[in-house]
Amino acid sequence: MTSLLSVGKDAKTIKGQKIGFLTGVLYLAPHNLSGHQVCPSASPGCIESCLFTAGRGAMQTAIDGRTRKTRLLFNDRDTFLRQLDKDIAALIRKAKRENMAPLVRLNGTSDIPWEKLKLDGQSIMERWPNVAFYDYTKIFARAKKCTEGRMPANYSLVFSLTESNDANALRILNLGGPVAVVFAGKLLPAEYCGFPVINGDEHDVRTLDTSAVIVGLSAKGRAKRDTSGFVRHAA
Repeated sequence: MTSLLSVGKDAKTIKGQKIGFLTGVLYLAPHNLSGHQVCPSASPGCIESCLFTAGRGAMQTAIDGRTRKTRLLFNDRDTFLRQLDKDIAALIRKAKRENMAPLVRLNGTSDIPWEKLKLDGQSIMERWPNVAFYDYTKIFARAKKCTEGRMPANYSLVFSLTESNDANALRILNLGGPVAVVFAGKLLPAEYCGFPVINGDEHDVRTLDTSAVIVGLSAKGRAKRDTSGFVRHAA
């Protein structure tokens, strides 16, 4: 089986290498594209604007590969998790050779509660306590647990704003957690809804976001044509 993790193959995680992080990303087939739902809180705007429509993720070969991975996860979870475990070990070795810190994002194009999936009685984060993990999520309960310190200590979550979850996004910000917002155009505002905006396109090392900030992202792929309200306008 080839590696489940993509390492050094997308533009934004490559930017993280410039500040000392080697990132491995797990890309699955989003929403229910594989026949299995991996994005339970996805809004219509999110589904339409999904990042799999941007870059190489829109290529049929990439879609087929991500679909195979997703079906393996649901049809043979133990095999999947053991391969993922091996891939993280390989990422650590590679990062050490290149004098970088390993970083893992398990939900590149999904929103699975990985803290609940166990391999030999442990979550992947628990198996690798010295590796930093991070994800974006639209599942409010997961983001809230993270702000309350009820997630594995090495797992960081960024709540994602959609066209229909503004109230929950504000709750996360008020609890001290970060929220990702997709903006139209390339120019990000200095603040949004009273909170400072950082440029989330500079790199994807979201483990550095330790306070209530807006992680501003520019619209990509079909998101550039969004009319649902998922993509926000700075003014």
